[in-house]
Amino acid sequence: QVQLVESGGGLVQPGGSLKLSCAASGFTFSSYAMNWYRQAPGKEREWVARITSTTIMSNYADSVKGRFAISRDDAKNTVYLQMNSLKPEDTAVYYCNVRLPRDYWGQGTQVTVSS
Repeated sequence: QVQLVESGGGLVQPGGSLKLSCAASGFTFSSYAMNWYRQAPGKEREWVARITSTTIMSNYADSVKGRFAISRDDAKNTVYLQMNSLKPEDTAVYYCNVRLPRDYWGQGTQVTVSS
């Protein structure tokens, strides 16, 4: 069965950095694009970043462009999200996602940006 397991969240001060990981299993990881989403308290889940398979192209939401970087290691079946220059408004639960075409989600990892 498909499993996505996120890790790497935590508490960080404004301006700091975190790197999230998502370990995937149960499907041919290298064949699929992967996404990161986030959901802040009281808000809808929003798309953050996407990385394709094969051609390895990435796209970002305007709110994180220039600060976040998505990457993947197909040998480890893992997708990453490097988050730099973090702001309090980046506080959210971060989820990785794959569309097979059905959507699968991990359990999420909490990121809190606060002084």
